[in-house]
Amino acid sequence: MNATGESDGSIVPMNPANNGGTEPLAESAEGRGPARRNTEQPNLPRTPKPAMRRSRGLLGVREAARKDRSLVFTALLHHLGEELLTSSFYDLKKQASPGVDGVTWQEYRQDLEDRIHDLHGRIHRGAFRAKPSRRAYIDKTDGRKRPLGIASLEDKIVQQALRTVLECIYEEDFLGFSYGFRPRRGAHQALDALYVGITEKRVNWILDADIEGFFDNIDRDWLVKFIEHRVGDERVVRLIRKWLNAGVIEGTDWSDNGKGTPQGAVLSPLLANIFLHYVFDLWIDWWRKRNAQGNCIVVRYADDFVIGFEHEADARACLEALQSRMSKFGLKLHPTKTRLIEFGERGWTRHRDEGNGKCETFDFLGFTHICTGTRRGDRFVIRRLTMASRMRRTLARIGEELRHRRHQPIGPVGRWLASVVRGWQGYHGVPLNFPRLLQFREAIFHLWLAQLRRRSQRGKQRWTHKRMGELVRKHLPAAKITHPWPSVRHHARLRARAV
Repeated sequence: MNATGESDGSIVPMNPANNGGTEPLAESAEGRGPARRNTEQPNLPRTPKPAMRRSRGLLGVREAARKDRSLVFTALLHHLGEELLTSSFYDLKKQASPGVDGVTWQEYRQDLEDRIHDLHGRIHRGAFRAKPSRRAYIDKTDGRKRPLGIASLEDKIVQQALRTVLECIYEEDFLGFSYGFRPRRGAHQALDALYVGITEKRVNWILDADIEGFFDNIDRDWLVKFIEHRVGDERVVRLIRKWLNAGVIEGTDWSDNGKGTPQGAVLSPLLANIFLHYVFDLWIDWWRKRNAQGNCIVVRYADDFVIGFEHEADARACLEALQSRMSKFGLKLHPTKTRLIEFGERGWTRHRDEGNGKCETFDFLGFTHICTGTRRGDRFVIRRLTMASRMRRTLARIGEELRHRRHQPIGPVGRWLASVVRGWQGYHGVPLNFPRLLQFREAIFHLWLAQLRRRSQRGKQRWTHKRMGELVRKHLPAAKITHPWPSVRHHARLRARAV
């Protein structure tokens, strides 16, 4: 492996042939003697077949990135081979909406080998052209619409392959408090880290921050400069520029305001993490080591992050410095979603002793975080309840879907609802959130009952609460906590990483 991340031609040997010899490697490594029937076989040399040889490939890229954090990789495009493009195609969601080309996953699968061969050739001779993204909208938590950019299928394939390559570099650079859209990391790891940080690091103040219109306001020139800190292959940088400048099509109108990256594209989460790694992560890590007088914890998930402080003075100084830092790169904190609040054991104890109400709460990753105590009131705990607004929107979508399924047989509808409840509990089944799980299941009871009663004029007489209760018990799983206590899981994960 040279400094560019290219293979130096060295071969990583696969398992040795089972042809005996005085000391077969596999068996000697296990502390066993040679197999009896192998000892008489001649130790004949043979040329390994191509299928038995393996280049270091992306493993070498990852090792080089880990050894030298300042290394610039000048040759990466050759890793986008036909094999990686094919596996990237199968990694895509099969039922995803098509882009402006209208090609679906199932259609592209026909003659896949020829299509991938042609795509590979266009990439490496510079003839690949990025297509504009198709504009779509989804509901946001505040009731507004979030704009998405749906890429064409070939753009998704190439972006998925390039993301695989770039992750080998940047996963060695990203800091530990970044959790969003990273391999083997997720929202619950971020929630666990936040819980443990607040309860074990003497955190008394919380800066709950959100970047306004982050994906739409990323400065593309700064983004490319950040990428070039590690990627010196101009062909890869040119590919990224093509996607950034491809624009979006809404209806029949094409537009591009010269900034941002389409939210919903396969590569966008990684590009966002790279941008915030240099704009926020490295800066806040430097700031807290140099300026914080007390403890300071950071948890970031995409553009939503929480910073905890021991001292109020540190919190206010950091907020002022953070606003200046964001403005330097064309970003700004959301004026209503960014708040500095007193939150932690000290504040909970003071409010409890003075009897002047409760600490303020904040929302993060779908949960409202509340300062409270145990049942006896002698110990501080953080209660995480499903955000009421998120539950209302989810139930509204379920009610609309039930209306469309009103005249379907009860069995298929029950199985669909069961999958919905299991998925909801799989994410929201955290300790102390049991009341919300019960509310969710009870709400589905009434939504389903209302639709069953509308199937006929006698529906109200036929579907009594007693009969509906039996139906729900038959089809829907009981409410239950599916996650362990965050401190238990967080410390277990840290121990596993240390081994």
